[in-house]
Amino acid sequence: MEVRQFGYASDNLGYLVYGNRHAVAIDPGAADEMVAFADARGLAIGIVTNTHSHYDHVQGNRKMLRLTGARFQDCRTLREREFIEIGDERLLVFHTPGHMDDCLSFKADHRLITGDTLFNGTVGNCFSGDMEGFFRSIKLLTSFPGESQIYAGHDYVRQSMAFARTIDPDNPHIDAYLGKYDPGHVVSTLADEFKVNPYVRFNHPDLVAAMEKHGLPVATEYERWCSVMELY
Repeated sequence: MEVRQFGYASDNLGYLVYGNRHAVAIDPGAADEMVAFADARGLAIGIVTNTHSHYDHVQGNRKMLRLTGARFQDCRTLREREFIEIGDERLLVFHTPGHMDDCLSFKADHRLITGDTLFNGTVGNCFSGDMEGFFRSIKLLTSFPGESQIYAGHDYVRQSMAFARTIDPDNPHIDAYLGKYDPGHVVSTLADEFKVNPYVRFNHPDLVAAMEKHGLPVATEYERWCSVMELY
């Protein structure tokens, strides 16, 4: 399977996952560009879905459905399934609540489409109020191999690294992370995230020290997760 990233609005990112002449559109805000890409490669977009139901992620659904005649798979229905078939391949589906209750992430081989759950350099706001669910979602996403690539729902790289410096000013990896940043193709590996992203590094001694400096609890892993989220 292949993944193609499409930017739209100010910083949103949507995706076509494809292989074997079939494709799935995820968060299709760039519907025209996605359809042109698919047509040029002889791909049939058969399913439209979303990482979650916030307006900026679903705003392209109707247009994509009208242009392609594809079937719509809503998040709440899809989260009960384990995969979407793309020809003879499977796009794996994971329910990753926290940002919203209906958040989904997708795994296409070594690529993870994580929506607003895990960004390149940060994580989403916990609008659901379910901090335990969010914790489990981040633990799930960060359990994959280090070479796994993160394809998120927004490009917040520069902002997230500026913030990372404020709580981890001596981190030697931030400059290298920014050096690899390409606004035309926003991607990082999990190994990269464990070097710079405060919200997956909540067990790192430097981050624990920063939490302690702010008087935040650090006794358990879940406390450290909640404490680093308070630094957001």
